This record gives sequence, C-alpha cells and structure tokens, in this order.
Amino acid sequence: MLLRVDGLRVSYGAIEALRNISFEVDEGEIVTLLGANGAGKTTTLRTISGLLRPKGGTIEFDGRQVGGIAPHDIVAAGIGHVPEGRRIFPRMSVYENLQMGAYRRRGDISADVERVYDLFPVLRERHQQEGGTLSGGEQQMLAIGRALMSRPRLLLLDEPSMGLAPLIVLKIFEIIREINEAGTTVLLVEQNAAQALRLATRGYVLETGEVVMTDTASALLTNDRVRAAYLGDDAA
Repeated sequence: MLLRVDGLRVSYGAIEALRNISFEVDEGEIVTLLGANGAGKTTTLRTISGLLRPKGGTIEFDGRQVGGIAPHDIVAAGIGHVPEGRRIFPRMSVYENLQMGAYRRRGDISADVERVYDLFPVLRERHQQEGGTLSGGEQQMLAIGRALMSRPRLLLLDEPSMGLAPLIVLKIFEIIREINEAGTTVLLVEQNAAQALRLATRGYVLETGEVVMTDTASALLTNDRVRAAYLGDDAA
C-alpha cells in the first residue's frame, strides 16, 4: 500500500469540507476520485500535498505519517502535485519552470529535463519561451512536467483536462497512462468522469465530503447511479 488515507477531516472555518474520508492507493495504480463540484476532491489532494492541514484522521505514505507536514517535505517524501489551474510561473521560461520543479533535488537534472521533453516534445521547442505565453494545453504539459522533475512516486493530478480542446485532452490522458506505465502511481481528480474511469484502475465517488461508493473503474463505468450522475452521454 503506497497511500492510505483514514478518517480524514478538513474544515474551512466552520464549514466541514471533508468528513471522515478513507481510501487507499496501491503502488502502480491509477485511482480516480469522482464527484460533483464541492464534493471535496480538490480539498483531498491539497491536504495530501500539505497545502491544507487536516482537522482529524491520518495520511500514510509508504508507511510514514505525512498528514500536516510542510509541502516541501511532502515533495521530498515522493509526492508530486499538479494543481487545478496549472499554476505555472508565467514570467519564467519553460526550462526555468522545470528547474523550479527540481528545487529539492541535488546534482545534475539534465536527464530529467530530457525525459520531460521526450514526453512533451513541444516543450523542447518552447524551452526558452515564457510559460505565460504558452497555450492552455502546453501550460498543462508544463505543469505535469514540472511535477515530474521531483521524481515523484505518487503524482496527484487535479483536473488536468480542464478548459482544453478534445484532441489535447486525449493527448494528456495518453501521457498520464505513459507516466503510470513508467512506474509512477497516479491519484486523479477529473470532471471528465468517463475519460478518468477508462484510464483508472479503481475509483472512489465523493459526495459532500464523504466517500459514498468505491469499485473497479470498469464496474463504476457501468453502474447506473454513476452513469446517471456523472457520465451522461459520455457513458457510451
């Protein structure tokens, strides 16, 4: 078991965003968290990566308790986070953004930069270009590449397809699969539930800060409740 979240509770003031959430991610899996806006998916990822402090419960990564520790220590432990909205550094070049992703590393990072450029050849072409001048899809590629620079064992992805054209979405999901097949475990939050379930091994459904359902991705794809709530015409 690579990640175990048990009884996680998180509050924004008096508002309880997560209520006793528990789930697990095995090494090598792609696990997706499904749910409507406000269900607690982004809050879950932000708490795992140390951006939010839990009110209760535990987060165990590779046998170590990491709940509530500083974000840079979470990165050092082996967890990378690609946040919703990409959050690249717009005035820095593509290469400088990648350097920032390796800020906890020591020594030569050139091999890791080349790995990112191999995954996303357009970033090699744009390596001196300011991040803020890239297209939305290119910025998403840069955000993923930046996270990979820390060599994470677990990659947290928050809405990687948001605002992107359909062909770019397909490319992003192909790359996520390739990253996973190369050995990185993935925890995915994605509004495109059909695409997420086609990519994932297993899924958890969140509603109002609680896990209400879990199953294999293939079973969730054919579950009537999931189809009605999250898949719609994409279920075919």
